[in-house]
Order: sequence, then structure tokens, then C-alpha cells
Amino acid sequence: MSAGPRRARLRALAKINLSLKVLGKRPDGYHELRTVFQTVSLADTLEVEFEPARRTRLEVSSRPEIPGNLVERAAWLALEAMRVTGRVTLRLRKRIPVGSGLGGGSSDAAAVLLALPVLAGRRIPPARLIELGGELGSDVPFFLLGGTALGLGRGTELYPLADVPAARGLLVAPGFAVSTAEAYQALELELTSPASPAIISSFQSWVWGGPEHPRAGPDLAGGENDFEAVVFTLHPGLGALKRRLEESGAKPAMLSGSGSAMFGLFVSPAAVQRARRRLGGQQVFPISLVGRARYRRLWWRQLEGHVKGRSWPPASRYAP
Repeated sequence: MSAGPRRARLRALAKINLSLKVLGKRPDGYHELRTVFQTVSLADTLEVEFEPARRTRLEVSSRPEIPGNLVERAAWLALEAMRVTGRVTLRLRKRIPVGSGLGGGSSDAAAVLLALPVLAGRRIPPARLIELGGELGSDVPFFLLGGTALGLGRGTELYPLADVPAARGLLVAPGFAVSTAEAYQALELELTSPASPAIISSFQSWVWGGPEHPRAGPDLAGGENDFEAVVFTLHPGLGALKRRLEESGAKPAMLSGSGSAMFGLFVSPAAVQRARRRLGGQQVFPISLVGRARYRRLWWRQLEGHVKGRSWPPASRYAP
């Protein structure tokens, strides 16, 4: 007899891009990227329930409603990979703005891939888990890792980096979405030739670290986002918002992904509060950078009672 559903309440964190270079279009139709991802404290909330059953029944609710919600696709892929059936309930409460370049939908999907095997008492091998993430979206594999990571290819080839120094900042959501497809289409007009070796070497040098911290990790103030030139042309208000963040002391102030959210990092909590007051009238979220160790502790804590040990990905105590 079933003992009832197993439940977990999860925080699915957002990400920013500390740097994002688009090198050109690949033969498979995707774009070749060089980027550094970073998890931040802004999060959606996802409640997951699983109960073994002879037939699968999946119920998904979201506030607000999200067409084509990735959490549903992630659940079906996970159940198929585990070869289990059951009653699955997913309740999503969005806080990460949609269409903002913060990876909210991707993080929600990754949360399902990490949590559902734990609740179902099964294990999906890490390599297969990454494959499933890549099927769902280019940003999803990063959220299976967290912290600071180098992304190559279309962003799914990931290499952990040393965590950058702890920092606090602000995310500013302007209240509209930027179409990723439209941003790439506009950027393609600028990509008239393959990226020069100098561009790639410059990015590599930045990843190794600034002059004050050689090989310690990326210099937070030195990143660049190739989308800014075209997205600011399409949405001039975003360029003005970047200047306001910089005038408020943000180092750096940058677009995340293809936008529309902007972020700024500051030297102190007091500087964050001063900047927030200057950005009155905007939708502003205070954030902190979340390193890999903190990311994993968050996951072990929110799956407490269902996991054994401190392995990664989290391992189920119900597994045979």
C-alpha cells in the first residue's frame, strides 16, 4: 500500500551572464557561444509531488500561466528515462520575469530533472541528465550545475569555474520581454565574418582573471554582452537603464542573455540600497551571487528527508 505522495518545495534560481560572446552561426543552425553563467538568488518556487501508480497522471499548475511550460516536458522526459509511472503534481509560482534573459523556465525544468528522480527513488546517470537538459533548452544543463560556469557551443558544453567573489546587486526588469529569435536575427547582420582569434583570446584572458586576481576567475567588471548593441537599438530604454545603473555605481551593469533584464553589481549593501532608491518606478529585485557550494547546500536542504549523503546530483534514499 502506498504511504502517500512524497513532496518537496523547491527554489529554482535565476542566472545572469557575466559575459556573452556570439561567434557565429553553426552548421546545425544554433549559434556558437562563449559565455560565463552565474546563479543568483532570485527564484521561482516549485512544489513537486510524486506517488507511485500503475498509470502516469501529471497535473501542472502555474501562477501566472505559462504556455508551453517546460516543467511539464521535463517531467515526462524524466519519467520516461526512469521507466516509472506515477501520479505527479507540479505547482509553479513564478517570480523570475518571463522573457528576461534570466533563465527562469530553464531553471524550473532543471529543478524537475533533479528532484523527480529523488522522490521516485530512481537514479538518472549524470550524462543522461545533461542530455535531457539539452533537449529541453540551451540553458537547462547549467542549472544542473550552478555556481559559476563557462558555457561553450550553444551553451550546453559546460566547465565549472572557481566561484567569483561574493557580490550583491540589483536585477531590473523593464516590464516587457525581448524575443530571443529577434535578437539573434538582428545580431546576425553584425556577424559578417567568423570571430577573429583576437576576440577569442581576449575572452579567454578575461575568464582566467583580471590583473589583480590572475587565474582566480573572471574579473566581474570586465565582461561584455554582444547582444547589447542590437537590443539597445531595438529597445533604447534599456541603454538608458544601463547608464542609470552605471551612474549609481554598478560595476558592471549589463544585459543578461538577450534581455530584457539588466543587472548591476555593487561594492557594498549600502551602495545597493542607494542605487535602488535611484531606480524608483522600476521593477527591481535585490540579488546576491550564489556559488556552487551554496547552490548544492540549497538543494540538499530542500530535498532533506529524501536524499542520502551529499552526492551530486542528489541521490534518493528510496533507491533500491
